[in-house]
Amino acid sequence: MLHRRTFLAAAAAAACSPALVARGRTLSALRERAGDPRDAASLASDEDFWLPVQQAFMQDRSIINLNNGGTSPCPTHVHDALKLRLDEANRLPPPYALWQLQHPQYEVVRTRLARHWGVDAEELALTRNSSESLMICQLGIDLKPGDEIVTSTQDYPRMLAAFRQREAREGVKLVQVKLPVPCEDDGEAVRRFEAAITPRTRLILVSHVINLTGQILPVRQIVAMARARNGGIPVIVDGAHALAQFRFSIADLGCDYYGVSLHKWLHAPVGTGLLYVRRDKIAPLWPLTPAPPGRESDIRKFEEIGTHPEANILCVAEALTFHQLIGDDRKEARLRYLRERWTARLASSGRATFNTPASPTHACAIGNVRLDGLDTAKLQAWLWDKHRILTVAILHEECTGLRISPSIYTTLDELDRFGDAIEHALAHGMG
Repeated sequence: MLHRRTFLAAAAAAACSPALVARGRTLSALRERAGDPRDAASLASDEDFWLPVQQAFMQDRSIINLNNGGTSPCPTHVHDALKLRLDEANRLPPPYALWQLQHPQYEVVRTRLARHWGVDAEELALTRNSSESLMICQLGIDLKPGDEIVTSTQDYPRMLAAFRQREAREGVKLVQVKLPVPCEDDGEAVRRFEAAITPRTRLILVSHVINLTGQILPVRQIVAMARARNGGIPVIVDGAHALAQFRFSIADLGCDYYGVSLHKWLHAPVGTGLLYVRRDKIAPLWPLTPAPPGRESDIRKFEEIGTHPEANILCVAEALTFHQLIGDDRKEARLRYLRERWTARLASSGRATFNTPASPTHACAIGNVRLDGLDTAKLQAWLWDKHRILTVAILHEECTGLRISPSIYTTLDELDRFGDAIEHALAHGMG
């Protein structure tokens, strides 16, 4: 039998565990730094400011993760909150815990995300990732045989596969635009999309950030152009790599649909995403999973996926709080500073060709580099096998290169070790 005194002693011991105490100190230090009056640019290179951010993550520092564009880890306290939510749903009767206790709390998450990114909460669905969000739109918009869809040759393969399935099943036509690599001329990007439009164009998909290179596209201008053509061509925006990487408002983009993964730059648990649908577009958009009658105009119809863990979405709130504690501008400046640090070092070799723009308005955290004399796929494997540095080999015909995406927990020492390894490969090969 567990006596009250024994229970209290155990609880006190747990509360004073070294891990919890250290975590509390880290978050406390971060809260103190949140009030720093200096501008974002000044703080970007202040290692004392970023130390508690780095310590907020439970990372194996024997591995250098430079593929945060794939998915990012959660801060330790967010991961702990996820485990507590999962424990709660397992300890209590699941029908009660999931559907009566936890699911109603979605509305708080929805409201907070909507407020931060400048849209109405009734236009925001909570999904599992950007693929699910985007496919709701890609497969749910009515099209007829012969209707045309415009996108680029650099869009995410899964999104292209969704449109090709519609081509095969329904007889629609996919039209792909080739964009310059890199592209620092917004007008040229808009002109290329516009040149692909015909009287049969019914839909446009554009990436806010191209996953291959980190290129930021002029979404607002493309949306405005599309709205003036064919009575207003709707635009789906793939925002998988944009949200929480740099400051913007979804509302300011003017788009009709916006899909996001929250487990990338927001550092929410894996399996979290959001979908923005402009209010007048909700009713005519078919959900992937049919919703009950009477919900045609309810944004929540896109969340009807059956029984699933509620914990992941609820912990988005913890990740958003962490993001807000750092601040959009500070985070953006730090991510751009990290990219500029490693690109400057590789540029000095004279053997680096960058597929990512140098302009700070056209790129933030992600960079893509090709190194003369080094095979990209072999370099990616060598960096992992020899140095335990995780990168991505992009083998697209238009932008072959190594994709590098550090994050806010990345240390300068880790970037420097990456630079050391590249310089060694350039000088001595990958033997």
